[in-house]
Amino acid sequence: MTLLPRLVEPRLRHALERGKSVLLLGPRQTGKTTLLERLKPDVLLNLLRPDVRQRYERAPQLLGAELDALSTRARGRRPLVALDEVQRVPELMDVVQDLIDRRVAQFVLTGSSARKLRRGTGVNLLPGRLVPLRLDPLSLAERVPSAAQDALVYGSLPGIALDESDAAREQDLRAYVTLYLEEEVRAEALVRRLGTFARFLQLAALESGGISHFRGIAQELGVAHTTVAGYYEILEDCLIAERIDPLCESRTRKKLTKSPRFLFFDLGVRRAAAEEGPRPSARELGSLFEQYVGLELLRAMRQTIRPLRLRFWRDPDGPEVDWIVEHGHALLPVEVKWTETPDHADARHVRTFLAEYPRAHAGVIVCRTPRRFTIEPGITAVPWQEIPDLVAGMP
Repeated sequence: MTLLPRLVEPRLRHALERGKSVLLLGPRQTGKTTLLERLKPDVLLNLLRPDVRQRYERAPQLLGAELDALSTRARGRRPLVALDEVQRVPELMDVVQDLIDRRVAQFVLTGSSARKLRRGTGVNLLPGRLVPLRLDPLSLAERVPSAAQDALVYGSLPGIALDESDAAREQDLRAYVTLYLEEEVRAEALVRRLGTFARFLQLAALESGGISHFRGIAQELGVAHTTVAGYYEILEDCLIAERIDPLCESRTRKKLTKSPRFLFFDLGVRRAAAEEGPRPSARELGSLFEQYVGLELLRAMRQTIRPLRLRFWRDPDGPEVDWIVEHGHALLPVEVKWTETPDHADARHVRTFLAEYPRAHAGVIVCRTPRRFTIEPGITAVPWQEIPDLVAGMP
């Protein structure tokens, strides 16, 4: 598989050219460190290294003194400083703010967890000083497409997706889950009982893409449902899960689902966390394909500056639409089918949605057809490879 340029890199470089500093968030192993190295910063500090981290934990102000000295030697040119995994020493954020305000240096800060930055006592998020960007696993636009099933089983993390050995990919995915539990959860003391959280992680992975049932998981684990809600919050903050809220405003329907869905950020990691094998059944492929389309819509939406939002629509009495792309008053219903030839029966829920919401003028069924075709007026079958075009074409 060929790796194409990362879509976020031009936006990152443009921000730096404008004199801005950047906060680049993304899960582990999505390529943040590689991207930093391509920028060739004057200083690159990897805060995952114990010797580097402990130096600045003991004395965060050292960073300011060192960069003041570097700036003096640079003779008026602001050096570019990269702090990799900055959430490991959140106290550095105050130092960074001072250096930005005094125009001593430009920064690219990366992190694989927003939890400490967002929730730590007194932590400074530098409002208005950092351009926020996101680095996801490889999107459709960043890789020469292979068979859809490959991404459903092994995911899209660069180092794993590009490996030609299925055995090696399997081993790396299992190691990823262990690394997450040990370094993000145990080392950061995010929960008191790691065993309970590990079991929750498996159940959440098995439930990925479905309507979330906090009370059911809580009963299975023997904990309060508020504890489960807190566990999901950890997954969100650590960028492991994406929360998708429903569209529940309607003129006529009173029972629309109000509970969210959660998507694991990568389907290979999801499978490893769920402790599933690499050969999904035909029924499982349909569910995985639906999740894959949702993730690709999210990744495409992050590459635009427009305020797009991904939602879903479900009436417990029958009709449901897998994904809704929302932009202002415009809605695009997206149904997902693991077939090459969707028909009128497959379009029935989209048809219902279009009748219910006048601000939705057309709908699509994303499937495995090799070419677009019209199923009926206003509803088009679209190849899964064209998912980025759906987002780009939103009014």
